[in-house]
Amino acid sequence: MAVAVERHGQLHYLDPGTRAYAVGDWVRYPTDDGVEVAQVVWAPEEVDAFDGELPVCAGPATPADRSRDEENRQVRADAQRIAKDVIAKHGLPMKVVGVDFLDQSRDYDRLVAIYYTAPHRVDFRQLLGDLARALDARIDLRQIGARDAARIVGGVGQCGRELCCTSFLKDFEPVSMRLARVQGLPANPLQISGACGRLMCCLKYEHPLYIDFLQQAPSIGEHITTTDGETGQVIGHDVPSNAVTLRHPNGEIIRCPLESVCSVRRDRVARKAVHE
Repeated sequence: MAVAVERHGQLHYLDPGTRAYAVGDWVRYPTDDGVEVAQVVWAPEEVDAFDGELPVCAGPATPADRSRDEENRQVRADAQRIAKDVIAKHGLPMKVVGVDFLDQSRDYDRLVAIYYTAPHRVDFRQLLGDLARALDARIDLRQIGARDAARIVGGVGQCGRELCCTSFLKDFEPVSMRLARVQGLPANPLQISGACGRLMCCLKYEHPLYIDFLQQAPSIGEHITTTDGETGQVIGHDVPSNAVTLRHPNGEIIRCPLESVCSVRRDRVARKAVHE
């Protein structure tokens, strides 16, 4: 089953064990730093295989667990508000995007980790003392990149769905303008950037689909013949539909499935496949 610690947050997969859970149930999610309260967003189901060993759910969350979780969320919210106020007084170009509050058994072990973004390295030596006094804790300031900040804050992408990095995407891979050119997207980075201001991550994991299509499809401008005997010039590719757009000599424009298009390139690919 899959659970999320934050609403619309990243999915974490668990072995439900012997209990039955339903979507919306609150459960205890084991982590390296202790047990977290999470909500079931994907009910238990059998799968043929799973990459890696799943942690076992620690059982349903008790009222005490829910109460502790709410208190911790409030503590983090208060710490984030105070940190923003102190940083604003110092006039530093830092944007706080998240706070982790670790309250250990002894007061001097209490640690507040503050995640922030900044356009460059910031001299926060004077800031640390004021933050430590305001929060009565040791302070760990951690500068993060734009992509990690978007993952923490969350949001909705151009596709209308929750950001990939806050739901299922765990690792960030390099994305370049070359991928955009292969997919026929505009060369303007502003039009193909995500909420983080970087090129959209989906350009990377959709790239193999475009490469496979372009290896088989006729090139733009090529004159081809379909299996129905119709001829025309290729004027466009529709990769999601696995089709090409043709213009007939009479000016009519049609869209044909890639399987029905005969071209020099497809014949060459077919011969290569048979040879291999």
